[in-house]
Amino acid sequence: MAEGEPKQKLSPADSQAVALAFIRALGAGARLPAAADQPDAYSALVRAILSSAAVSTSPGPRVSCTIAVSPAVTNGYNTLHGGAVAALAEAVGMACARAAAGDKEMFLGELSTAYLAAARLDVSF
Repeated sequence: MAEGEPKQKLSPADSQAVALAFIRALGAGARLPAAADQPDAYSALVRAILSSAAVSTSPGPRVSCTIAVSPAVTNGYNTLHGGAVAALAEAVGMACARAAAGDKEMFLGELSTAYLAAARLDVSF
């Protein structure tokens, strides 16, 4: 097919086969490692991404952290997975809330994330 020519439209069955092959290539259906079934696996994953974190309350509440992009939290494009970004935002947001309000029971009611650019594998920021 020459450049500029319209592409041939896939049949619904072919389109479904292509989509399923893509999803399987991403690892859908693969068994999770045993460590992922542990009660605190989510928190352990978030802690592993944060290579340093500091919380201070004086003179005002402040939370700072460094994030390391490792293979465990990348997507198929070798960039930081959006779900990991949201998990980190939640953890850091809760740390900010606790630094300001004290160690009270609280929860995050809603989180919305907008992405500006991808963070590549083996980068810290």
